[in-house]
This record gives sequence, structure tokens and C-alpha cells, in this order.
Amino acid sequence: MARAASGHPRVPPPDSRAATRLGESAPFQGASQICDTPEVEERHLLIFLVQVFLLLSLARGFGEIVRRWGHPPLAGEILIGVLLGPTVLGRALPELAGAIFPTDAIQESMLDTVSQIGVLFLLLETGLEVDASAAWRQRGPTLRIGIVGVLVPLALGFALSLGLPDRYLIDAEQRVIFALFLGTTMAISSMVIIARVLHDLDLVKSDLGLLTLCGYAVNDILAWVIFSIIIATTTQGTLTLVSFGPFLLFTLLFTTLSLTLGRRLADRAIDYITAQRPDNPGAVLSFVCCLGLLWGALTQWMELTALFGFFLAGVMAGEARHLSERTRHSLSQMVHSIFVPLYFAGIGLRIDFFENFDLLLVVFVSLVSIVGKFLGAWLGALGPGISREDRLSLGIAFTPSGVTGIVVAGVALELGILSTPVFVAIVFSTLISSLLVGPWLAWSIHRRRELDILEFLPRNAVIPDLHSTERFQAIRELCDTVADRTDLDARKLSEAVQKRETLMGTGTGHAMAVPHARLAGLRRPVIAFGRSIPGIDWDAPDGHEVHLVFLVLTPESENGLQLQILAALAQAMLPAEARTRLRRAETSDAARRALDAALRSQELVRLAADPPEAG
Repeated sequence: MARAASGHPRVPPPDSRAATRLGESAPFQGASQICDTPEVEERHLLIFLVQVFLLLSLARGFGEIVRRWGHPPLAGEILIGVLLGPTVLGRALPELAGAIFPTDAIQESMLDTVSQIGVLFLLLETGLEVDASAAWRQRGPTLRIGIVGVLVPLALGFALSLGLPDRYLIDAEQRVIFALFLGTTMAISSMVIIARVLHDLDLVKSDLGLLTLCGYAVNDILAWVIFSIIIATTTQGTLTLVSFGPFLLFTLLFTTLSLTLGRRLADRAIDYITAQRPDNPGAVLSFVCCLGLLWGALTQWMELTALFGFFLAGVMAGEARHLSERTRHSLSQMVHSIFVPLYFAGIGLRIDFFENFDLLLVVFVSLVSIVGKFLGAWLGALGPGISREDRLSLGIAFTPSGVTGIVVAGVALELGILSTPVFVAIVFSTLISSLLVGPWLAWSIHRRRELDILEFLPRNAVIPDLHSTERFQAIRELCDTVADRTDLDARKLSEAVQKRETLMGTGTGHAMAVPHARLAGLRRPVIAFGRSIPGIDWDAPDGHEVHLVFLVLTPESENGLQLQILAALAQAMLPAEARTRLRRAETSDAARRALDAALRSQELVRLAADPPEAG
């Protein structure tokens, strides 16, 4: 049986392209080549070190510049590869380009191997961000958004791609498989991009943020299952119901076992390691990496691609109760600081973007991808409990393709299913959607009507010295304060807020937490504040203890009010001096004055509520 693709987007040379047609093994562009070629000489190592130095330093540097401009660093990393590759340097100074990046099998395989390892660990890190348990607990709207959000763009992309001219295909006889792969790349959204956008807009801890990320969890798992099945069946030579059916059942069974039994075993293993080595988070990190290697080897052996195995391993480990934010952050920093820049800069080294750029194709792929994913998420959000404005924001949130789309397209390129112009169009489509989603989502939030949120913070709902030392105790203490000033039951308040807290922790970083819930019977929003002098462990993303706790309660019928209250509080507390003044407030009146100053500095804050119907 043919071996599944390794996943690195390398363009096969003209004389070997036929070898990567459907039905034959896609070459592993890595260490296996080194074993089949003359031994590595010292000059190979020297050139390799120079290559890595140039790519890493320039890609990281320019990526940070692009990030400061408010855009994903992905654009800067790819641009460095374009500048150093055949597109620019290869044209302007071909001798220099040949000296730094020679067309030598050993030299290319060394850099390819690093990129290959990098993309595998990128998928491991992506899986860690998928909260399958939270998605299952929210399974009503989450399943609708995640499933419809994949199937609609896949179907739309597949149907429209069938009509593309033959010049965009490598083999016109494989049009159906070509359209299926192109539709799949158009259906995959990027959790990395949207998580960053939600964080920048202070929405990640809101109910909209929770629903978005849970929907992405279903979207990612389903998309990778579909992609792995397509890879496994098409590499056999043809795609038929006879070949597709067994792979579908086998893949679903393996995925289900991994997310149930495998997840529990990973949880117990991490619990054991944490108990044995509580002061050594590196032990847990090593286990997570080894789990990725094991599951990657299993899925590669089962011809489901190692990429899928690393992704599944990340989901399994990410569910562990004792996997700290510090460990997640350590792996994420390693991947995004070293491997990701090398991987995306390496794309530009292999492809001439000028020669393979087709404006009409870029417009086609971009429009179909963005419109398809927007419609899919928007249609999935139809139903009770989600307002019109939240549906608009959800549709926008699912439009970016990001890192994963390029990885999937790279596999199809390596297999000889997608042509180089199509791959280039997918890269440009990814950049366009990634650059567009931030301003577009911000517009959807800021267009909502304006209200002043200070009226929701009673003067007697401020506790300058919380007695609680644990987060759920602090929630109960604040709920008791609110219950004393409303006709609501303190126990029911606490249960609702704690239930929401278990879905996704509300520690935002910067010593702040915003526990919240939507409640039936509550007529208007209520905000309470508590200050913890010693600090409370809230499992915040930055690993620091929480000193400032805001409890936000909103009516169940007001689907959007909570969103902007949380965003306004996060924005008001963003300046360090505002947090410092609040932490130094020793009385209720002093804390209230500090809150007034911070919130008034925001003037009128837009609250998410549907505008009244005309008439």
C-alpha cells in the first residue's frame, strides 16, 4: 500500500513529478534522502547553519514587525522566503542565491527535515488548543457550527472547483480528486489566527469567544478526519465508495478511541508524572512530545498521515487536568518561535511566486473560501440562544485559513494533486483572510449600540479584601454579595458561574479574572468586584496569581450584553497604572473611585444588544 504524505509543501522537480502522481508513494522529503545519497560533508553542515540563521533571524524579525502593525506574523515569515528564494534573490543575484541555497539533494533534505519536524509539532500544539470536552458540553450550537462550518465550504469549494480550466490541473483525468482536495483546503479554518484576534479584541473569555473556540474544536477534528480519509483513499490510486467506506469507519473508530480511552490514559499519565515530578514541568512537556511522536507513527503506519496523529495527540494531552498553562505556553513558544518561521520561510525558497501567480485564481480561491466558511458558520449559528449580531460575528470568525490550510495544500502539492499556481493562490488566499478577519470582526463588534456600563456596578458590590484563597470560593463570596442586593438565590448564582468557569477558565492574565454567567430571571446586568491581596491561583494564561476579580452577570435573554461588558473591563484594566491603582485601594470607596476612573476613561462603551425593530 502507498505511504501517506508527510506534509511538507515541496514542489517536486519536473523529472520526478510523475513519480508523485496518485497511486504512488509520496517521497518523505527528509532524513531518508540523506541515507540514499553520499555522506554529509562539513560544508553541508556549514551551509545548513547559515541557512537556518538567515531564515530564522529574518523571518522572526520581520514577523515581529508585521505583528506590531497588527497583522499575523505569517505574512512576514512567508515574505522573507519569497525574498530569499527564486522569486527575488534568485532573479536578482542568482549566483549568491545558489551559494546560500544550493540545489543539492543533501542540502535540501537537511532543511526539509527541520521543516518537517516543525510542522508536525505545529499540529501537536494546535491540538493542545482544542478543548473537545468543552465543545461536547456545549454540543448543541457547537456541533451545528462546527459541522455545518466544514461541510458548506467543502461542498461549495468542491462544486465550483470542478469547473476550473484544465490549465490549473496537473492531470485533467483526476479532476474530481483535485476539486475534493481544493474544497478541503477551503473548508479548514485557523484556530491560531482567530485565538489571537479574540485575544487582541479582549473577547477570548466571553461566551462568544467560548462558542467560537468550541466550534473550532469540532471544525478542526472533523476537517482533519475528512482530510486524512481522503489522503488514505486517494493514495491508493482511485477514490470510490468501496475504498472510502472502510477508511471512513476505521478513521472514525480510531478517532473516537483516541478522544475517549486515549484521552483518559493521557490524563492519568500526566497526573502521575505531575505527582512524581511536581517541580519539573519539563517532564510533562517531554511526555506530550513523545505522545505526539507515538501517535504520529501510528497514523503514518495506518496511512492516515502523521499530521493527523500529532493533532490527535495534542487533543488528547490538552484535556489533561494537570496540564498547566505554563507547559502549553512552553510548547507554543518553541513551535512558533523556531519551527513555524522556518517552515513558512521555507515555502518561499521552493516556489517562484511571480512565475506561478494567477490573479483570477487568487480571487477565485479567496472568494470561495471566505464566503463558504462565512456562510457555513452563519448557517450553523441559526437557532435559539444566538443573536443576529453574534451570528454575524461567528460567521466572520470562521473565515481565516491560516497555517493549517497551507499545510494541507502542501500535502496535496507534494502528492502532485494540486499544481503550483493553485498552491500559490491558496497561500495568497490565506494571507488575505488572515489580514481581513481582525478588522472585520472588530467592525462587527463596534457597530452595536452604545450604553454606559457603570450603572451596572453598584457601589455596595465592591469587596476591597476578599477572604477567599481559591477561585471557586471567591466566586461564591462575590455571588453572596450580589444576592444580598438582588432577589436572586446566592446558591443558584454560584452554581451558574462555576458551571461556566469549568467550561473555560476566566483568568485573563495581568492579575485579573472575569467569572461570568447568563441567568434566567435576571432583569438587568450586575457587576461585582473583589480584590485579593495575597492573590488567587486562577490558572491564568500568564501563570500569575489573580488579584482583581470582576463578576459579571447578565440576563439570559440578552445574548450580546455580556460580550462588550467583558471587553470594556479588559480594555479599562489594560493600562498597568489602572491595575496598580485598583490593587492599592484599601477601602470600598477607594476601589470604586479607581474603577470609575478606569471605566470613565473609556467613555461610552458599546454593548452588544440587538437594535430595536423598526415600528
